[in-house]
Amino acid sequence: MTRKQIYFEDVEVGTAIGPLEKQPTTQQLVKYAGASGDFYQIHYDKDFALKNNLPGVIIHGALKNAFLGQLMTDFAGELGWLRKLSVQYRGMDQPGSTVVCKGRVTRKYVEGENHLVDCEIWLENAKGEKTTPGAATVILPSRA
Repeated sequence: MTRKQIYFEDVEVGTAIGPLEKQPTTQQLVKYAGASGDFYQIHYDKDFALKNNLPGVIIHGALKNAFLGQLMTDFAGELGWLRKLSVQYRGMDQPGSTVVCKGRVTRKYVEGENHLVDCEIWLENAKGEKTTPGAATVILPSRA
């Protein structure tokens, strides 16, 4: 599926980004553990997680970061660039329930030849709680 490229001139402060829905599974967490090298048992062993006072297996924080990175690279498009991405882990999310990545433009400006857009981003759980807030900066192409 080819997405329409967004240009610097197309966005304003307040422009919504997303949503990008994800349905992480325990199998995805096991695959992510293999790819990332993060084999901490709270991400795939329910009994271990429960013994550590967790509600069950939880999603890797870095995987939630990657979901938000996808939100921003999708937003920037093939001609754009993700310049900066940062997140904070404020809540736990579990496989088997949908998480939604969202954002909004907070600032747009030109720096040298770069057309930059700062964004507030976050990952929400099924209750609408922001469990992973963050910020991103993208470089967008200009029509000028």
